[in-house]
Amino acid sequence: MTGKTAEKLRSLLKTYDERSAARPPTDVRTAPDEGERRRRACGDRLQNVVRPVLQGFLTELKSAGHEGSIEDRTDTADAYPSVGLMFTPRAAGGVALASTLAFRYDPRRGIAVARDIKPSATKGRVVTTSTDRIGTMRVEAVTPEWVETKTLSFIEAVLKVN
Repeated sequence: MTGKTAEKLRSLLKTYDERSAARPPTDVRTAPDEGERRRRACGDRLQNVVRPVLQGFLTELKSAGHEGSIEDRTDTADAYPSVGLMFTPRAAGGVALASTLAFRYDPRRGIAVARDIKPSATKGRVVTTSTDRIGTMRVEAVTPEWVETKTLSFIEAVLKVN
């Protein structure tokens, strides 16, 4: 560092120290981060609105002889909350693959719904994974009716390709 640059740095640091000393110390309060608050609100909405609807669909699917499960990731502190329905239709003489419907927190849009539909390998199609987004909704606007609509269209699509 040249002498001129070092002198300028010392001057900047001295000015900062003087300015900091002139201000009285303030009581620093950390307000909850807005992003974290919204993430938690979304987790609550997923758990209290989306999960019960998916649970009702899962009960009906299982009573009809299909396989399914719910993946609930609303309690994790290190990730965006999500709730998913895994659905494997009953296949006559073949093996069906599990398809997924996921309701996830999207910080810019609210709750995003994505589905990954996998056709049965016995249909002679190449099985690939391609998730397509089928809707988004503000967190506060998510209703059981909206969840029912998205879930029903997902199940219809899975049954159609299998």
